[in-house]
Amino acid sequence: MRIIYMGTPEFAAIALSAIVKEHEVVAVVTQPDKPQGRNRKLVPTPVKVKAQEYEIPVYQPEKVREAEMVETLRSYKPDAIVVAAYGQILPESILSIPPYGCINIHASLLPKYRGAAPIERAIIDGETVTGVTTMYMEKGLDTGDMIDKVEVAITPEDTGATLHDKLAEAGAALILETLTKLENHTATRTKQDDAQSCYASMLSKEMGRMDFAKSAEELERLIRGLNPWPCAYTEIDGKNVKIYKAKVIAMDDAYKTQAQGKVEQTLTFAPGEIVEVAKKYFVIACGTDALQIQKLQPEGKKPMDTVAYLNGNPLKAGMTVNWK
Repeated sequence: MRIIYMGTPEFAAIALSAIVKEHEVVAVVTQPDKPQGRNRKLVPTPVKVKAQEYEIPVYQPEKVREAEMVETLRSYKPDAIVVAAYGQILPESILSIPPYGCINIHASLLPKYRGAAPIERAIIDGETVTGVTTMYMEKGLDTGDMIDKVEVAITPEDTGATLHDKLAEAGAALILETLTKLENHTATRTKQDDAQSCYASMLSKEMGRMDFAKSAEELERLIRGLNPWPCAYTEIDGKNVKIYKAKVIAMDDAYKTQAQGKVEQTLTFAPGEIVEVAKKYFVIACGTDALQIQKLQPEGKKPMDTVAYLNGNPLKAGMTVNWK
């Protein structure tokens, strides 16, 4: 099949690598290069880099809906347009170009987690299973008829990064199955149940601020879901600290009571209070249970384990992190 491919991040680059092995990718459309780092050097998108490796023509319009760009796409006479995390909404003038339709690779089991950040939200919400859906695109946001799905398990250790990689590989394999069905005229259409949908909004730095009134379980999922970006964070001893890894600690007798002869006194801790400081970790109380901090990044430093952090930042039990 003649394919126009539209995508931007690494998730989309992995699917592009799979498609070029079985189909003719005649053009690639991706977002414009963006300045990064202190020098504000323009950096190409992962999809652009991959397309250049295969010597595929690359287009980077500021607005893909502009008439000149639409005519350029039409001139390629694609059988299908495949889209994965492109970053712009396609107008009807593009959706109507290919006879086999515009097919989206979406990193969730639709209709759950429509929107920009389905991978991270699945972890944050405590899902144990997610997946990838291929679908016919329409004017709505991730609302088109579904074609194929594949499930992917979420482990208790998965972060946004590791789950991204698993879903990217699953999506690359799934789109090949879908394209084969389209070519053979065996692809089916299943409408989405809008009542079962939920929206995974774009990530922001502010959503990483840790609210220690929440349970340790909720915050541990937030830490994993927002790793590597934008990261969960708090303020310790007046400095911002990103948290990359933590473990839920039950507030059992080890923290709630202490022996006083034959009498036990119940201890109480305020959310955000540092409960314990050891050589290899420290523990922060939450609304329910506590978090043992294992990997973090102080402001202006590189990520480090808690041992290294405590060597330069002596903490004491009873201190409170600034989270409000």
